Amino acid sequence: MQPLAPWGSAPSTTQVTHALTKLVKDIEACRVCAEVLPHEPRPVVWVHPEARILIAGQAPGRRVHESGIPWNDPSGDRLRSWINLDREQFYDKRNIAVAAMGFCYPGTVKGADLPPLRECAPLWRPRLLPLLQKVRLTLLVGAYAQRYHLGAAVNRTLGETVRAWRDYPDNVMPLPHPSWRNSAWLKRNPWFETELIPELRRRVSSALR
Repeated sequence: MQPLAPWGSAPSTTQVTHALTKLVKDIEACRVCAEVLPHEPRPVVWVHPEARILIAGQAPGRRVHESGIPWNDPSGDRLRSWINLDREQFYDKRNIAVAAMGFCYPGTVKGADLPPLRECAPLWRPRLLPLLQKVRLTLLVGAYAQRYHLGAAVNRTLGETVRAWRDYPDNVMPLPHPSWRNSAWLKRNPWFETELIPELRRRVSSALR
């Protein structure tokens, strides 16, 4: 698989759309990790050249794997409440792009989802992200996305990274995973609801305006 050739000049909307469409087909056909996955690969990627917000999470869960629709589960319901969007707004690809750190459901161990397979992000993200040229805000959901996108600026723990949200550029926002498993963390950190959520909603509204 060869990387995209450099554009001779600024790419046209048609060129970007064509390149993105082709890349999504390549991602959906990917079987690089077929031998280590506990099921048939079903990469889930949700993108559009006009998308204004990118959600970078961990990897699809079982329900998303079955439906092929990202954040189509209770965690997605909580995430939509955080950013104050209904399902129609959320699933309009011109509003929201979803590209997790791993595109395939990695399976579970003792009831908890396994981490994204490490092969996925370096294989696809360097090709995908440059084509999402209209993105104004990236939501970094979970430690894997935060480490990838923030690099050396990430803090020691996810909680510390999220608490330091004011230290990062306005076009990125670190978030905990909206899973029910994090409900206790949310209760211990009321500033998340009172300080971060209002700013998150403001940035989401501004990005979509």
